[in-house]
Amino acid sequence: MPEILLHYIWEHCLWAGYAQQTTDGEKIEILSVGEHNHDAGPDYSHARIRIGEREWVGNVELHIHSSDWYKHKHHQDIAYDNIILHVVRDADKEVVNSCGEKIVQCALQYPGDKDYLTGLLQEAQQMDSAQGRIGCAKQLIDDPQLLTEGWRQVLLRKRLECKRASIERLLAITKGSWEQAFYISLARNFGFHTNSVPFEELAIATPLSALLKHRDNLFQLTAMLLGQSGLPIGDEPLKREYAFLRTKFGLTPIDGSLWKLGRIRPQNSPERRIRQFATLLHRSEFLFRKVIDTTDIDQLVALFAQDGLSRASIDILLINTVIPYKFAYNSVTSNAIAMMETIGAEDNTIVRQWRVLGQTIRNAADSQALLHLYQNYCQHHECVNCEVGYRIFFTSQPS
Repeated sequence: MPEILLHYIWEHCLWAGYAQQTTDGEKIEILSVGEHNHDAGPDYSHARIRIGEREWVGNVELHIHSSDWYKHKHHQDIAYDNIILHVVRDADKEVVNSCGEKIVQCALQYPGDKDYLTGLLQEAQQMDSAQGRIGCAKQLIDDPQLLTEGWRQVLLRKRLECKRASIERLLAITKGSWEQAFYISLARNFGFHTNSVPFEELAIATPLSALLKHRDNLFQLTAMLLGQSGLPIGDEPLKREYAFLRTKFGLTPIDGSLWKLGRIRPQNSPERRIRQFATLLHRSEFLFRKVIDTTDIDQLVALFAQDGLSRASIDILLINTVIPYKFAYNSVTSNAIAMMETIGAEDNTIVRQWRVLGQTIRNAADSQALLHLYQNYCQHHECVNCEVGYRIFFTSQPS
């Protein structure tokens, strides 16, 4: 039985109507299967499970055999320490987390008819292969010009407005402090998608005011941020320094299990990124003011340039943090668009899909517009509100 089928059964609640229990015999009620995680880490997050009389909210991992837990080395990965339920087809082994604590398991019960399962497998494979597809792909391949330059410009403006709205919400939380809001946003984007949430949590848990008091001391900045991350600190001097700073500022670290550690290249590891973030804060006094006042793209790049941070990574920070804040602060659309046009396009699975469909993507202005189109129209089947969808529908109607 392939694991994709178990995922399909779990997500589509095909276990409904079957009594579920833990391998220890406790009754299980599945209140929510959670959100499917396509990145590193547990398969599903924010699941809600009632085990016995107690309700749990957290992560769920699926495997065909319980012993797969050890094959995938989850018992050595703190990202799997907060699993609330290990869902399997065959409970062939007890499993524990990196602390040696036993993980609750459920041998999922569901329809067992062979023909029925074969049909489900075919449907699951079709859905898996079609996941993320763009609905008008065939028409765009035949005629790439259906997606006009004018529509791209509208989409880019919409994306900038959405980012400004997000910044304004953050400003409300930070009581109007642009510096604090910028610091939190910059930290989030230092997570480079995979670890954006824990990086944001780290920034919220570590006040900028505390960091600025020790801005001149890179060792102390590094100790404070690494300690606050909840990740293990192997360096004893750093550990002792964090203990001092934690007491001084009354700090509380975040949950270290939030960080995704699996399937990440060494240069993208959370510890390395945190050290780079500390170095940026150390080297850049009045960073927000410099970002707002600097208009030359090369000078902006120089602000973020440091060992180990590639130009592609810097571009991502400019696209997702610097330019949106400059736009939100000054409200000059033309300047923001002009800067986007001087930065290289992003390279991710969504952008590559558009390239396959014959779309020319010259710079960040193009990639941002197409990301907005995909995330706000294609994914939500909002074809009727999309210029491409309208043009396809209009031109296909009999005259």
